[in-house]
Amino acid sequence: MTLNTIDWLIIVSYFVVALLIGIWASRRAGRSLAEFFLSGRTMPWWLLGASMVATTFSCDTPTLITDMVRQNGVAGYWEAWVFLLTGMLTVFVYAKLWRRSGVLTDLEFYELRYSGKPAAFLRGFRALYLGAIFNLILIAGVTLAAIKIGGAMLGLSPLQTIGAAAVVTLVYSMLGGLRAVLLTDLLLFTMAMIGSVVAAVVAVNHEAVGGLAGLMAHQAVQPKLPILPDFNNYETMMSIFIIPLAVQWWSVWYPGAEPGGGGFVAQRMLAAKNERHATGAMLMFAAMHYAVRPWPWLLVALSSIIVFPNLEALQTAFPHIHSDFVKHDLAYPAMLTFLPHGMLGFVLASLIAAYMSTISTLLNWGSSYLTNDFYRRFIRKDASEKELVLVGRVYILALLIIGSALAFWFQNQLNVFHIILQIGAGTGLLFLLRWFWWRINAACEIAAMIVSFLMAIAFEILEYQEVFGPEGIKNWVKIVTGVAITTVSWLLVMFLTRPTDQATLYRFCRLIRPGGPGWRAVIARAQAEGNPVDYAGEKWTVPMGILCMFIGCTAVYSALFGTGYWIYGNYLPAVILSCVGIVSSVLLIVLWGRVSAG
Repeated sequence: MTLNTIDWLIIVSYFVVALLIGIWASRRAGRSLAEFFLSGRTMPWWLLGASMVATTFSCDTPTLITDMVRQNGVAGYWEAWVFLLTGMLTVFVYAKLWRRSGVLTDLEFYELRYSGKPAAFLRGFRALYLGAIFNLILIAGVTLAAIKIGGAMLGLSPLQTIGAAAVVTLVYSMLGGLRAVLLTDLLLFTMAMIGSVVAAVVAVNHEAVGGLAGLMAHQAVQPKLPILPDFNNYETMMSIFIIPLAVQWWSVWYPGAEPGGGGFVAQRMLAAKNERHATGAMLMFAAMHYAVRPWPWLLVALSSIIVFPNLEALQTAFPHIHSDFVKHDLAYPAMLTFLPHGMLGFVLASLIAAYMSTISTLLNWGSSYLTNDFYRRFIRKDASEKELVLVGRVYILALLIIGSALAFWFQNQLNVFHIILQIGAGTGLLFLLRWFWWRINAACEIAAMIVSFLMAIAFEILEYQEVFGPEGIKNWVKIVTGVAITTVSWLLVMFLTRPTDQATLYRFCRLIRPGGPGWRAVIARAQAEGNPVDYAGEKWTVPMGILCMFIGCTAVYSALFGTGYWIYGNYLPAVILSCVGIVSSVLLIVLWGRVSAG
């Protein structure tokens, strides 16, 4: 494809605006580490919520969904939809706890919650593990999608794509810190959503598709339409529905859907004005992320089944793309090649925006760990604020270069998704319970992190050696096995090691005010020692928070699936789900006041 003047004008205009925002924010960002990584803790809920949605909406998101739908139908998206439960639990239970902690990064939490050398080791090791190793995998996955989009739409080589997409992102991320990231995210999300809707309209109206009616009636598409999986197909039911819904959402650490919150989601909550703004940001994120965004991508994915029915059709259409990159996720950018000029420039700019929003967040988030939790904590404790900001900017540069190079190691988005899930399998329950059970200590987290990572490596080696045959091990079997072994491991370590010292537990209770039966022994000991932990009559709101979580999930799922049935033309379930969604939303608003009051 070639771009004309109007296409280039749209793309260049967007780049200029992003750069201007970075330059404008640079003066304040350079004042201190809190300004660079948390925007001075003054951000409103709507800006933080929009930023979370923009961050989790990258150019790899629609390609991943296309990969899922082409292989497993719309129901294949349940592997990601189940994380709504995690998100809603964070909204009504954990968001306010994070904001109360007052830490600069979520890794700083470790020396707030745990004690001694194990806590310090855990903080430093996680800074390198998440800030560098894990973060580089995420950057590589996003960059892989950009490479495929650049190759399919513009015929660019991987190096040309990376060079063009990364430079502007690097500049405003290094200059403006989190404030620049948040402000550009608002622009990026707006552009990306409009672009995805435009892409869906063009895809559905492709001459081979024949409009929405033609799409719904096509024999190749109809088996892919059901929102729930075929319960007569045991393997599919287990892999994309039963295991994700029963095990995955609470047991697996996944960026943007961490059990109990964490990563760049925690960073946004920590940047909020107060607890209520932190909670509001998470609620906006959960609603927009799961109920508003998916259907334009799903329609493009379904349309691609007609236009490019198999990998051979994709390879024939794009002979210049290396066969290693011709996977089902290539179908999304392939469908965008039918856009007319003007729309092409806008949609391409929206995809660039999606790439930039995620990469900028990953760079800022990873650099915050490496700067605050590794460099300042272990290398230069007396470093000045200006030195720390400079170090943070250097880390941003290094992460982008290494992460982009790593993209050449992967081939498709679904593979990256499953690798990330497996690395975090079994750690989720620990992250949920550490706020509400005093007995969990730093050794538990060290054990969980090591065992889950080794399990992921072991599965990759076994599959590479074809120990279990050419088909390998089923993904759901790997998840369940990883969760079971990792959970048993950290529980055993917990009972075999000493608990966190009492002074640290008392301090944590006073600051966070977690409440509940898991802290009664600590509170009783403090009272007996004449050093009471007083919550000033504050009620324990977790039971109400869990109720709100389920009502919130009902509201969002009703909106999500109701929209789907409206599109399908199946009006009875569409009306029922729409009514359920409205009633659930009203009830949620009423109950939210009680949770916030706690």
